[in-house]
Amino acid sequence: MYLTSFHHVALICSNYERSKHFYTEVLGFQIVQETYRAARQSYKLDLALPLETSENLTCAYRLELFSFPDPPPRPSRPEACGLRHLAFTTPDLDSVVAHLQAQGIAVEPIRVDELTEKRFTFVQDPDGLPLELYEA
Repeated sequence: MYLTSFHHVALICSNYERSKHFYTEVLGFQIVQETYRAARQSYKLDLALPLETSENLTCAYRLELFSFPDPPPRPSRPEACGLRHLAFTTPDLDSVVAHLQAQGIAVEPIRVDELTEKRFTFVQDPDGLPLELYEA
């Protein structure tokens, strides 16, 4: 048995429209499918970051955004066991930072990874989930 890649990452948001806007309009994810599930009173939004060489939205980079009525807040300080953050690559960290700041998103100072010598920074999604932006 072996694993070949990640299939998706799933997030639960507290405000569906706010998170949908953040991930699509601010970060540039493309909508693959949006489903309202009446029995759960929730949405499931499949999002994708297309591969650089592909026009196909059924690519490997998939994020599922879920909404549920009144989810509990995510503990972030002190850091809880489990998912620490999501990390995204970019070839131009400075332009991504400028775009986010123009959208009113707070961006931490850019740092250099001591192991790889690559530049990176963090922002938070609307629910406070840390998102790392890593220059590749």
